[in-house]
Amino acid sequence: MTAVEVAVPAHAALGEGPTWDTRAGRLIWVDILGSRVHTYDPASGRRTVMTTEQHVGAAKPRTGGGLVVNLRDGVGLYGPPTGAGGVTAAGAESATGAEGAAGAAEPGGAFRWLHREPVPGRRANDAAVAPDGSLWCGTMRYDEAPGGGTLTRIAPDGTVRPILDDVAVSNGTGWSPDGRRVYYVDSPTRRIDVFDLDDDQLPVDRRPFATVEDGFPDGLTVDAEGGVWVALWDGGAVRRYTPEGALDRVLDLPVRRPTACAFGGADLTDLYITTARTGLTAPHPMSGSLLVVPGVGKGLPQPAFAG
Repeated sequence: MTAVEVAVPAHAALGEGPTWDTRAGRLIWVDILGSRVHTYDPASGRRTVMTTEQHVGAAKPRTGGGLVVNLRDGVGLYGPPTGAGGVTAAGAESATGAEGAAGAAEPGGAFRWLHREPVPGRRANDAAVAPDGSLWCGTMRYDEAPGGGTLTRIAPDGTVRPILDDVAVSNGTGWSPDGRRVYYVDSPTRRIDVFDLDDDQLPVDRRPFATVEDGFPDGLTVDAEGGVWVALWDGGAVRRYTPEGALDRVLDLPVRRPTACAFGGADLTDLYITTARTGLTAPHPMSGSLLVVPGVGKGLPQPAFAG
């Protein structure tokens, strides 16, 4: 069994989207169904929780401070935190949750919609920031109906470019170290796919990269050597694939539903893993917590959203 530690004990219904914020030296992650954005500073132990009024699929740092969030009805921006807590615009609120006792609430700055497109029965899911500073954000239907989800590129100025319009559960997205390839997961396909990127940084030539038999591929990250690490929903593990698509390593986990992974820490060598409790009748005590496997690899610095 891999030496897995609990970084943040929690009971997240659907923990997701770990992201290392290099400038702030902290990890950002979300509980989608709990409508919460969490942060964790491993150096100080400080934790914060921000509650939103909509289900939040992902939260990523912005270059000028604040967050870009993939919400149920679209993509929005929080400015840098200002002063003590309080209600922000557009129905997003800064408050401590039940699991925030170990750290103060993160006050939310001013909120505004960057791209709003509500669709009944659809919600946000995973998202990732591309090397050019754009946000690639996924959606899915609550009932996970095939073809009900999308993958969309949002430029820093709010310009929208559809990438895929016929997916079921849009999940992990990550770029190769040289920025020439992008990896993508539509979970029910049980595949990680790979695209080349054209001169406009748009994906072409989609093809299978790796197939998963045990569980469903979920969130992923790419390491400094180009290896692809993917969390396996209902597979109880994180797998690493070489840049050629060969299975290279398996980290067995005590939880059944890991959801995503990302490298963090000062030297980007610790692998953080989000987990879920939703749908489990007897979840493991670690389910819903943020886990960490120290010193397991070497990650890449993740870009911030340029908007």
